[in-house]
Amino acid sequence: MRAVELRKSGKPQVLKISRVADPQPGKGEVLVRLHYAGINYAEILSRKGLYGWAPKRPYIPGMEGTGEIIAVGAGVDSERIGEKVMIGAQYGCYAEKIVVASGQALPAIAGYSAAESAAFLVNYMTAWVALAELGRMRSGEKVLITAAAGGVGTAAVQLAVANGCEVYGLAGSEEKLERLRRMGVAAAFNYRHTEVFKKLRETAGGIDVVLEVVGGEIYRNSLDLLNPFGRMVVVGYASLDLHWWNPLSWYRSWRDIPRANIMKMAEQSIGVHATHLGYLLKDAETMQSVYERLVFFVKQHDIRPVIGAEYPLDKVAAAHAFIESRQSVGKVVLNIGE
Repeated sequence: MRAVELRKSGKPQVLKISRVADPQPGKGEVLVRLHYAGINYAEILSRKGLYGWAPKRPYIPGMEGTGEIIAVGAGVDSERIGEKVMIGAQYGCYAEKIVVASGQALPAIAGYSAAESAAFLVNYMTAWVALAELGRMRSGEKVLITAAAGGVGTAAVQLAVANGCEVYGLAGSEEKLERLRRMGVAAAFNYRHTEVFKKLRETAGGIDVVLEVVGGEIYRNSLDLLNPFGRMVVVGYASLDLHWWNPLSWYRSWRDIPRANIMKMAEQSIGVHATHLGYLLKDAETMQSVYERLVFFVKQHDIRPVIGAEYPLDKVAAAHAFIESRQSVGKVVLNIGE
């Protein structure tokens, strides 16, 4: 089968198509023919050698995809063959086929296109866990989404708006800000402007829930915006810019890691949380219950993923470069072939 093997860290050009043996399902596993894969920023960090959850190289990147079950291992109901599913995994989705535990192949949402299915699982599960499970957002609360035009960001905006929250978003261009306004945010601000948080404070006052994915000054300034009993949930660290050959970048990266000061939290009566879906994969029961609550909400409010761009599998390097250019809006997906 065709697959993208990551053999060394580096620029997008290190991602190349290889021919590898087809995987075979073992006990409790299913074999899925993939139609699309979603690209996540974590995979860009993995490509650069900066992601601690990545497996040892060489490996096939890709944390999510969608396709059809074509074979099952021992202990799995053969009636699952032919089922359309969404995959959540540590790696392996930049390929034509993948083997995963049966519980990691979740039923695709009826009415979604294959591209939308590939754009759903990681982003929407992350946003839901952050806002609903940890952030406990309530209708009428003020919610701030940093990097609101990205994959996780657009998902979070949709969920919070549908929940009746007053939503504010940060993004880096007027095009992205306008897209957020059309999605129903109360106001959108360019995080590149020096007085962005002053303007945000003047417009929104305090914030009740923050979904934070950037780190550095964005994290620190967002923390200062929290109202009493406010909650921040950290789901990423997009400002990480570590270069092994540049010791100054080591210091900047260390400085900008999100940190929580317990005494300051006590003084403000606020909470700081963090989540990483990957570490929840081993808890199949929890993941299944979270997935069911999310899907119920999404169907109830007719929410569909925002697809920013689609690339064929052999253009995966261009897809990574496009995301790194900060021009993308919503989710970038790979068309593997239906």
